[in-house]
Amino acid sequence: MRKPYEITAQYYETDQMGIVHHSNYIRWFESARIDAMDQMGVSYKKMEETGIISPVLTVQCSYKKMTHFGDQVLVEVKIRSYNSVRLVLSYQVRDKHTGEVKAEGETSHCFLDRAGRPVSLKRSAPDADAAFRRCAAEDGNEQRPA
Repeated sequence: MRKPYEITAQYYETDQMGIVHHSNYIRWFESARIDAMDQMGVSYKKMEETGIISPVLTVQCSYKKMTHFGDQVLVEVKIRSYNSVRLVLSYQVRDKHTGEVKAEGETSHCFLDRAGRPVSLKRSAPDADAAFRRCAAEDGNEQRPA
């Protein structure tokens, strides 16, 4: 079981209205994604060192409640779908103390080599493939053959 990524909203992340600017949630998703991958045993840094990159194809975020300077939030990351070539992750941002949902979102990714050609983790990074498959099953979500 992966633990959520914890964030304390910083003053510089707020806008003129005193709430966290919407663009920061996307940054939080990225930080939480890297942390979740580390917890899965799939270091993004090590993947890059082996020549595999994972660009964001789409990103979506629905804002539910405002987050203010100093608020502590938890970002939970789950695998929505995975097939060795593509990965879809869901995110839920909750207030650490009340559990109130602040935002929900999703990102989709593919795996490429440095030349920009699609890569199957099943062949190129079997340990990462196994980790993603295990975590997708734990999250109760789909895994399709590549």
